Amino acid sequence: MDGVSSEKPSGSFPGNETCDAGNPWHLTTAPGTSAYTMHLGEVAGRKILVCTVGKTVLHYDARCVDDLQEMLMERGDWVDLGGADEQRTPAEGSVEAWARDPSNSIGGWYGLRNGYRGRFAVYVPPPLEALGRCELEHGPRTNRARYRAGT
Repeated sequence: MDGVSSEKPSGSFPGNETCDAGNPWHLTTAPGTSAYTMHLGEVAGRKILVCTVGKTVLHYDARCVDDLQEMLMERGDWVDLGGADEQRTPAEGSVEAWARDPSNSIGGWYGLRNGYRGRFAVYVPPPLEALGRCELEHGPRTNRARYRAGT
């Protein structure tokens, strides 16, 4: 999949057609323990997801939305999220490990801010679930994601 799915226009989330800095999407992590916002932005001509958690701002390449959905579809079963800070090694086979792997479709990290490139599996799967593009577990720890058929 290249770009954002034709079912959802690029830069749009359900019920929030602009999803920009002035109108971000309000989300919670899979366990429901942390609230954050996400919106679409652009840096040097590249579309990005801007994730704001308190005063911390994380940037992810916007292609991650389609790429994560495709990876989950290819795996065909539950995949551990494995969220980890950039300095920690994520669990092998997890969403976090995939988001850093040189063999993924962008050749490595989806996180763009050096020092803040981790935590992909904490903040990117919840919007996919809200878009109906994956299912998430919502336990207190060790949650997983899988492709949602029909998307």
